[in-house]
Amino acid sequence: MIWMLIIASVAALGSGELFSSLAHLQTALYTERDISKEIRHYIYEEQERLEKLTQLADEFEKHSEKALEDPDLYLGNPVNAYLFVKHFTIDWDNEIDIVIKNNSRTELYNKIEEMRENLPNYEDLTGSVSALLRLQDTYKLETNELARGNVGGVASPELTAWDCYELGRLAYNTEDYYHTIMWMEEALAKIRQFHDEGVDENIVAILDYLAFAQYKQGNVRRALTLTNEMLALSPDHTRAQGNKDYYERMLREEDETAKRGDDGEVTNKRQLDEYRSGEEYMAYEALCRNETVKENKYKHKLFCRYRTNNHPLLIISPAKEEVLYLNPFLSVFHNSISDREIKLIQTLATPKLGRATVHNPKTGKLETAGYRVSKSCWLSDYDSPEIARVNARIAATTGLNMETAEELQIANYGIGGQYEPHFDFARKEEKAFEGLGTGNRIATLMFYMSDVQAGGATVFPYLGLKIFPEKGKSVFWYNLYKNGEGIFDTRHAACPVLVGSKWVSNKWIHERGQEFKRPCGLRESE
Repeated sequence: MIWMLIIASVAALGSGELFSSLAHLQTALYTERDISKEIRHYIYEEQERLEKLTQLADEFEKHSEKALEDPDLYLGNPVNAYLFVKHFTIDWDNEIDIVIKNNSRTELYNKIEEMRENLPNYEDLTGSVSALLRLQDTYKLETNELARGNVGGVASPELTAWDCYELGRLAYNTEDYYHTIMWMEEALAKIRQFHDEGVDENIVAILDYLAFAQYKQGNVRRALTLTNEMLALSPDHTRAQGNKDYYERMLREEDETAKRGDDGEVTNKRQLDEYRSGEEYMAYEALCRNETVKENKYKHKLFCRYRTNNHPLLIISPAKEEVLYLNPFLSVFHNSISDREIKLIQTLATPKLGRATVHNPKTGKLETAGYRVSKSCWLSDYDSPEIARVNARIAATTGLNMETAEELQIANYGIGGQYEPHFDFARKEEKAFEGLGTGNRIATLMFYMSDVQAGGATVFPYLGLKIFPEKGKSVFWYNLYKNGEGIFDTRHAACPVLVGSKWVSNKWIHERGQEFKRPCGLRESE
């Protein structure tokens, strides 16, 4: 376009008669020189764009090569996962997209836009932040340790002031002022550690969030102090001026002994609803941290055994059972599924995985829920002869009939994946299995199909039991007494995965067909 304008101006100047005047012909020489400059300027800009694209391509290639050496290990680290998702959302919009757009080839930009369908979006960013904060709470991880790259003893990348700021900002957007304070304070500490010219604007942004979060947590005096710091850096900050007047008025109106906090007594309590501040949830989180909440009253009676159940499949290779609890009965089977079977199940399941759902106790319908973070699918005997063999071995091991059992459910837990305390069986007022005609879930068998580096335990808050994932191991328990009543002590949970990738498969066995396998009893204790 620039060349066309220059040539057009030359043509207009001489009207095609430059040859008739040397003075005008000399103008063409200057124009030739200017065209040379314009071309060189264009080449310079193109080279600059290409250098930026080359740098971007090199960064992507280097990062992906390293991560793909062991994707489970890399993405199993919640800090890595958060930074990866942030890179393709916030960083993409603020930095990467500008480099790709500033390019003469629209085909490249359009192609990358199509490929972005497979990249994380802002919903994933929110989920990864929620997961990281959930892990911080459950496992009592210090903010400064996480920021330094220590995830419960596992090394991870160090977070920058910008990374910490984004964590605090996203927490603020969900009105989570508890975490806002922790992460904004960490961002402030980091940015002040390397204080350079031009960072005052960033400090003001952090103080803005931090002051209001302190106010929402009841620390009015601290909020005022932070607001005064803001005004010292940015005297014309309108919102800070208004907030300063408001905080001062609050402090004047309230008695000095009111619980408003001061510079020496700042409180920041975790925001919990009624359930999450109760005994059950506290026990659940303590067990996740491998703490002891109660002693196993059957500890002196527990035992291990080889189990055959007089079944042909177990005569040569009996099940290796370790009994963990007697009433209700709960045990684990070691080496109960092979690596080859696990690999096949994961391969079959991966393309089918969808967000895991729970039964709504009122409607009986399936729906997603924030307290269950995983993806799952179902595999039947028709998917592979191997699945049929796994189901046959479950029947042999448990001594129960699989004809009315549900298909094998496969679950893969995401960043900080969890399933808060729940029952596997349906209570009397629930409609979960009414339409199946197979009765309630009498028993559960769950395979662990991966080792987990940290976290991810299965815990029973009322029994005080915690079982950590071990590839090839399975857990078995009865959900119902012999009289059909639910065993409420089997309420259990999947702890958040701290570091690693957790795969499990569940087999839920129903009442119908068990009449001669596990005959009815009259007492609840049976």
